[in-house]
Amino acid sequence: MRRTAVLGSAGALVAGTLIAGAIAAPAAGADSRDQGWSEARGVKVAAERAAKKGIDWADCPEDWGLAKPIQCGWVSVPLDYARPNGKQIKIAVDRIGNTGAKEERQGALVYNPGGPGGSGMRFPTRVTNKNPLYANMAKAYDFVGFDPRGVGHSTPISCVDPQEFVKAPKADPVPDSEADKRAQRKLAAEYADGCAQRSGWMLPHMTTPNTARDLDVVRAALGEKKLNYLGVSYGTYLGAVYATLFPGHIRRMIVDSVVDPSREKIWYQANLDQDVAFQTRWNDWKGWVAKNDAVFHIGDTPEKVEAQWLKLRAAAKKAPLGGVVGPAELVSFFQSAPYYDSAWAPTARVWSKYVAGDTQALVDAAAPDLSDTAGNIAAENGNAVYTAVECADAKWPTSWKKWDRDNTRLHKKHPFMTWANAWMNLPCATWPSKQHTPVEVKSGKGLPPVLIVQSARDAATPFQGAVELHKRLKGSRLIVEKDAGSHGVTGQVNPCINERVDAYLLTGKLDSRDVTCAPHAEPKP
Repeated sequence: MRRTAVLGSAGALVAGTLIAGAIAAPAAGADSRDQGWSEARGVKVAAERAAKKGIDWADCPEDWGLAKPIQCGWVSVPLDYARPNGKQIKIAVDRIGNTGAKEERQGALVYNPGGPGGSGMRFPTRVTNKNPLYANMAKAYDFVGFDPRGVGHSTPISCVDPQEFVKAPKADPVPDSEADKRAQRKLAAEYADGCAQRSGWMLPHMTTPNTARDLDVVRAALGEKKLNYLGVSYGTYLGAVYATLFPGHIRRMIVDSVVDPSREKIWYQANLDQDVAFQTRWNDWKGWVAKNDAVFHIGDTPEKVEAQWLKLRAAAKKAPLGGVVGPAELVSFFQSAPYYDSAWAPTARVWSKYVAGDTQALVDAAAPDLSDTAGNIAAENGNAVYTAVECADAKWPTSWKKWDRDNTRLHKKHPFMTWANAWMNLPCATWPSKQHTPVEVKSGKGLPPVLIVQSARDAATPFQGAVELHKRLKGSRLIVEKDAGSHGVTGQVNPCINERVDAYLLTGKLDSRDVTCAPHAEPKP
C-alpha cells in the first residue's frame, strides 16, 4: 500500500510443452463461492488458452530499461472474466532464467511489489544486479515480474494529464477551515470524474480478484502447474485473494508486510489504521534523528525535532520553498522515512542542510521534475491504479460527515499523515463506477503452508494485518521482526529472516512454530 502524496490542483500526487500440467481446475469450493460460477469458468477458459499459447519471449523493448538477458512478453487475459471470449487486454511480463544448473530449477517465482499500482517488471534485475539477498533463490527459480492490469505496459489507465498531476505546490492537506475542506472535496470529486472520462471502460474491472485471475492465467502461460509467489505490501492482499480463489494452484507463497484482509478493513478502515501506524513510525524516526544530533543538528530530543518539522511546515506554507515546495510536497518527501529505514539518513541529511541554511537541497529533493515526462506518466498511472482498485474493491462511505468526523478525530493525535491520506482516498466517496464486496479471505482445499513475514512497527501495513491473515490461512507460519518497522522485510539484511525465506523457497521447510527475530541493524547516520 504505497502512499505517494495528497490531492492538489490536478488530482493526487503524492513492483506449451506442459500444457496439461499447467492447468488445474479451479477449486470449486472457494473459487465459485467468492467469485461466481461465470468468473470461475471464465478464468479456467482463459488459463487453458494461455497454456496452449505460452509466451513468445523476446528481448525487451529498449525504452523499458530491461537489458539482456532479461526477456519480455505478453499474456492476453479477458477484460471481464464473466465473458472470457469477449474483449481481451494484454499483461506485460518479463523473466530471467534460474542461475543454477538445469536440475536445480524449481520453476518460476512471480513477484508483486504492492501498490495497488506498482510494477513488478524490475524484479529480474535483482539477478542481473547480483543482489546477494536473492542469490540462493535465483539458483532455483526463474524470476518473473509483471505489470498488473492497468499498470505501466499492461493497458495503462489514467485519471488526469500527467504534467498537470505533478504540478506544485498543492494545497496544504491539513485544512484550516471548512472552505479548505470544501476545496479538497471538489478536487477529489473532479479526480473521480477524470478517471471515468479517461478510463471509464476499465474501471469496473480494476479489482484485486481480477488481478488474481490474471495471475492465474500468467501461471498457466508460464507452463507452471502451480504458482510460486512473493508478494509485498498490497502484493500480500493480492496473494491472499489468490489463495482464496485458487488454493490448489499454489506451490510456495511468501507474503511480506501484510494488508489486513478482513472485509471490515478493506479499504476505508485500513487507511485509517495506517494513519496511526505512520505516526508511530514517524516518532521512531524523530527519536533516531535526535539521537544522532551530533551529525544532523536538527534537535537533540524528539520534541525539538518535531518543533523543527512544524517550523519547516509553517515556513513552506507561508512561502513555498523555491516557489514549489509547500506542506503537501514536504509530506510526500518526508513520508519515505516512516516507510523505509533506507530513507532515514538521506531524508535527515537533506533536512539538516535546510536547517543549516541550504534550501536548495530540499527543493531539489521534494519538488516535481516537469522535464521527467516518463516518470510523471508513471507516477500518474500508479496513482490512477491505486485509486481505481481500492475504490472498486469495496463499498466506501459516501457520507462526508463520516469522513470528516473520523479524520478530524484521528488527526488530533496522529497529524503526520491523516489528512493527506484522507484526501488521497476521498475520490472513492464519489466513485462513478461499480464498487464490489471484498472477497472473504480464507483457506481452501489444497492450500499449502504460506510464509508470512512482518515487522512489528510497520507504518504502511500495521502489524495486526499479519496476525489476521495468519489466523485465516490454516497451516501458515508467521515470522515477526520485533522492534523494527521498515516496509518490505524480505529486502532487509537480517539472517534470521533471510535464511528462513531461502529454506522455505528451496525446500518447503518451515519452522514448527511461529518465529520472532531480532531487528535488522539500525541505519547509520
